[in-house]
Amino acid sequence: MSNERIYTAALIIIGDEILSGRTQDANLAYLAKWLGVQGIRLKEVRVISDDMEAIGAAVNALRVAHDYLFTTGGIGPTHDDITVDAIAAALGREVIVHPDARAILADHYGDQLTEARLRMARTPAGASLIENPRTKAPGIRVDNIFIMAGVPMITQGMLAALDGQLEGGAPVLSRTVAAWTQESKVADVLKQAERGNPGVQIGSYPFWREGKTGANFVIRSTSTAQLAEVAEQLMAGLNEIGITPVDGEL
Repeated sequence: MSNERIYTAALIIIGDEILSGRTQDANLAYLAKWLGVQGIRLKEVRVISDDMEAIGAAVNALRVAHDYLFTTGGIGPTHDDITVDAIAAALGREVIVHPDARAILADHYGDQLTEARLRMARTPAGASLIENPRTKAPGIRVDNIFIMAGVPMITQGMLAALDGQLEGGAPVLSRTVAAWTQESKVADVLKQAERGNPGVQIGSYPFWREGKTGANFVIRSTSTAQLAEVAEQLMAGLNEIGITPVDGEL
């Protein structure tokens, strides 16, 4: 693991059901947190329809822009699950029935392995498999692309199988300072704290509760010591302008 290099990732969420609003995506937040633990920063997300050309264009753009590219959705047993075909076409590879994937599905389904279910053994040529402890149909890794299911519990199982397997930098840590205040009143304090501490990011997240306005200020850094130092600076800055800070989330 390198503590200096910043590793980045992108996510493509694939599915007409997401774009139509019929299904709400639940993979983005989980993946972002998982990547942070691996020392990888999620930098870009796209939501794409079930369209061969759209998927291919997004894959080819993002796989070269980032260290890792993840996709979710479109690897099931039905005719409209076209993610494997689209990615194989984008990479200029043929689609094969992966022998290890076939064996996994045959062991799991036995004589119930239908042609439809066998579609879940299809991969771009040269790909390796990602274990799926939930339903056995594996995820797929090809180059720096990780092709995963759209169902959150299945995706989470696949990510667990990848724990510690990807090269990354120092994990991104966070600490929260909060206050009952409007964001506009503390904008300069936040800006000064971030600018004075290279490598630190401070996000401001307002909320309205009990008839009052408040905000949580999330400090992010790869250093525990730096987090503590910036939190102290931020709380001191808030006190100086007459706003009482809370060390933690409100």
